[in-house]
Order: sequence, then C-alpha cells, then structure tokens
Amino acid sequence: MLKVTLDTDQLQQMINDAVDQAIERHALKEKLPPVLTKTEFQELMGISHAKASQLINSANFPVTRDMGHPKINTAQLLLWLDEHTDWSPKDIKSSKKLSIV
Repeated sequence: MLKVTLDTDQLQQMINDAVDQAIERHALKEKLPPVLTKTEFQELMGISHAKASQLINSANFPVTRDMGHPKINTAQLLLWLDEHTDWSPKDIKSSKKLSIV
C-alpha cells in the first residue's frame, strides 16, 4: 500500500486545483452554443473535415438535419463524449487504487 503524507497547505492546493478545473469545465459548457455547426464541431474537437463527416454520419451520434445542414446538439455531444471515452473509473481494479492514509 502506498502511504502519502500531505500538509494542510498541500492538501488545500490540491483541492483548489480540482475546484479550478471543475469551474473551467463548467465555464466551457456555458460558453458553447446550444447547437454546433459542422465547422464549429471540427474546431472544438480539433478534427479534420473527413473525421467530422465520419462521426456525423455514424449511428447514435447526436446530430440533426432538420435545420438543413447537419447540426450537433451540444448537450447531447458532451454526453456522447462521456459515453464514448476509452477510460472509465470502472476499469481500475481495486488492488491498483491509490489509498491515502
């Protein structure tokens, strides 16, 4: 078992960093428009036109074509990303969890 010793300043800094990251993630969600164009989606994700097209045309991707050109629902995109992440907390075996004593 790994033993970690932190003083109160270190612990407070870790907490502050985690809170800052959470606030930053929340702020990003608030800055995004409710619906993204294909170009906005490409820029946000940092992907090519071809990859954006592939995703937009794949099954279960949060896209609508009711407004002419494909539009991506931002809230559904964020959920889709969570569901299609390669890593999951469930993947950690209990023997490999970090314990702070």
